[in-house]
Amino acid sequence: MFVDRVVIQFAAGKGGNGVVAWRREKYIPKGGPAGGNGGPGGSIILEADPQISSLDWFRHRRLIKADNGGDGGGNCRQGRTGPNLILKVPCGTLVKDVETGDILHDFTQPGEQWILCKGGRGGRGNDSFKTPTNRAPNQFTEGRPGEARHIELELKLIADVGLVGFPNAGKSTLISTLAGLRVKVAAYPFTTLQPNLGFIELDNYQRIYLADIPGIIEGASHNRGLGLEFLRHVERTKLLIFILDASGIDGRTPSHDFQILREEMGAYNPELLERPYLVALNKIDTEEASAHVEQFTQDYHFPPHTLFQISAAYGEGLEALIHEMTKRLKT
Repeated sequence: MFVDRVVIQFAAGKGGNGVVAWRREKYIPKGGPAGGNGGPGGSIILEADPQISSLDWFRHRRLIKADNGGDGGGNCRQGRTGPNLILKVPCGTLVKDVETGDILHDFTQPGEQWILCKGGRGGRGNDSFKTPTNRAPNQFTEGRPGEARHIELELKLIADVGLVGFPNAGKSTLISTLAGLRVKVAAYPFTTLQPNLGFIELDNYQRIYLADIPGIIEGASHNRGLGLEFLRHVERTKLLIFILDASGIDGRTPSHDFQILREEMGAYNPELLERPYLVALNKIDTEEASAHVEQFTQDYHFPPHTLFQISAAYGEGLEALIHEMTKRLKT
């Protein structure tokens, strides 16, 4: 199951307590204090890992706690330091405070680390209280508790290009053809139930990352179908590609689909309507496609090099689409 949002309570480790102890070696009169300090508690650190694609590891966890520091010991021994707890999250993870809704951190770079909860400081033993005027202190302090936070982790996939379209429009076929990605492809709607992420490797070894999200239908902004739950994964994309079914096999037309997609995306986030986009009329290898393509070009007049006719299943027209994608991303 693809998990892209979790709410968890995090708590760093408590610092160890300081102790009261005395030197008791033979032949050493007035040995003095020898109580050691407590060790610091472990911190919780989040690290972005490009090999992780979802927040599934956090799915059934409600409380994550780091280890406490150890108490101090005699002979001025300091307590054990609580080990830091390093948790891996996917690139594109947002860290939000549940109470305030503030974004605390945004993981965009592989290997990036951020301290979510800092471990508590260890307490002081009586040896640390000795002074020239107080040579036998009988006091200590307890370790401080670690930071605790109620956190929401939200994943927004980082991709260059987002594929948007109705169910069964051919998005999964397109990403599997372009990126060599194994995804579920079938002749019925909603075969894609979770976002897919793949990449195209160009001749100069540059990569174009593609994000394929589950299909959008009319009324998605009112939670019909799969709703707009997964549209957050195209918010980070630099370029959108509208995949429209030119075959009309489901009784729809490309003109109607394009209008609905724009309306539903605007209902989710109006800023998405300002994003650069391309339009790909898919399944032009079918008999009914030519009539639908002609009607679509009459209904909409796009700037040059914006509209493409493709067949994702047979690879027709994909070279021109990739060329324009590369050109748009460079600018």
